[in-house]
Amino acid sequence: MVGSVTFSDGTQVPALGMGTWTIGDRADRRAQEVESLRAGLDLGLRVIDTAEMYGGGRSETLVGQAIAGRRDEVFLVSKILPSNASRRGVAESCRASLRRLGTERIDLYLLHWPGAVPLEETIEAFERLKAEGLIGAWGVSNFDVDDMADLYRIAPDGCLANQILYSLDYRGVEYDLLEDDRRQSVVTMAYSPLGQGGELLRAPVLARIAARHETALGPATPAQVALAWVLRQPNLLAIPKAASLPHQRQNVAAADIVLTEADLAAIDRSMPPPRRKVPLAMI
Repeated sequence: MVGSVTFSDGTQVPALGMGTWTIGDRADRRAQEVESLRAGLDLGLRVIDTAEMYGGGRSETLVGQAIAGRRDEVFLVSKILPSNASRRGVAESCRASLRRLGTERIDLYLLHWPGAVPLEETIEAFERLKAEGLIGAWGVSNFDVDDMADLYRIAPDGCLANQILYSLDYRGVEYDLLEDDRRQSVVTMAYSPLGQGGELLRAPVLARIAARHETALGPATPAQVALAWVLRQPNLLAIPKAASLPHQRQNVAAADIVLTEADLAAIDRSMPPPRRKVPLAMI
């Protein structure tokens, strides 16, 4: 069963959401990608994450198609490029995203990564969007501890989320950033929680652990173990991509897995946690 996370404004959502990086890039896959997102909603997921950068807007357009007629079921997240994060650029980018998404409101609007535009200017523009009702809340993405400290000096209470790379092969944030987000009541959103390119999922330790677990769909898979490992973290919302219906069902079923202390110890031996500060990874 999928757990939940609660944002500092009181909004509660399932701790498992749906990412859309590269979704919408190929016309021959659009139908199955739309089906996958709609199936996720049918299975009880609410969060759909996209960005103006993804496919030059194609991802947002596909998400808009998937949520048509079901907008009230969705907690919609999108992201703005740092190069567009000026006072005027924020307003223009947000309205363009709204048009592609076919909606009048983005629930959570994120700055995709730190950029050259002064953060004060971007936050002021975000707050104006909130006042106009175009977004419900704002946050950031790919911000490390020092970046977050700068943000808190400007807006101590305004940021709801920090979306970062977190998976078994990118554990550096466990040293400081995960706890820092928790302490500040900022929800951590984990993108690419299953790693990149499939190499992580071929790790023998994940296969051994998967053999000891079952899900509602049958024997666990290494991918489900890797996702369950991320989902065990408090204050964390994972947003894996699922471009097909079977993949979406597998992701949801990963929430059935409760990793034991022995499982976690085996993972730590094979893929150790950080022992010192590691610069924030981005992909």
